[in-house]
Amino acid sequence: MTLMADRPMVSGTEPGNFEELLDLLDELNLRDGFKAEIIRGEIVVSPWSKGYYTDVMELICDQLRSYLPEGHRVSYGPNLYVFPGDERAYGPDIHAAPRQVFRTSSNRLDGEALSFVAELTSPSTRDDDLTDKVRVYGRAGVPVYLVLDMQEEQATVFWTPSAKGYESHCTMPFGKDLPLPSPFDCTLDTTGFQAPGGTEED
Repeated sequence: MTLMADRPMVSGTEPGNFEELLDLLDELNLRDGFKAEIIRGEIVVSPWSKGYYTDVMELICDQLRSYLPEGHRVSYGPNLYVFPGDERAYGPDIHAAPRQVFRTSSNRLDGEALSFVAELTSPSTRDDDLTDKVRVYGRAGVPVYLVLDMQEEQATVFWTPSAKGYESHCTMPFGKDLPLPSPFDCTLDTTGFQAPGGTEED
């Protein structure tokens, strides 16, 4: 594998069998500050988020907890969700799912069990967050997918999952209220999602 500063690190091997790639993920010994996913038949390793992203993720989790479906939990951090039908494995920034999904000794969680997922874009991951993950999360039936475009300072919520991805979406600039559809049926306040001092640096 080769590492490029502030860019994903991609497996130097030929795209392999999905199960083999999952096994390779298990064997990776990543440096602190990096996470690994499987995207389009390759292992992609990207740096963890900037410091202020943590505050944004906590703001979102705090707002959603009162609206979670019964028995669900929302959190952020390193969990790997697997989508065998699309041969993908993602580590979303924020994720909500029934508590029983986490009652396992496996590090491979069921992506179809997600009730909510959110990604905060970085220059190195933005394209996948806005294209590949929209299709995969939608096809898996994840009811709500939220993309926080940290470079453009806007939030887009996708809903009505389908075989093509999502049928519906709504975009608002940071600082405006964003309506979140069922099963949450609430409004997300995006105040304070901007980078400190203005726009984010690449």
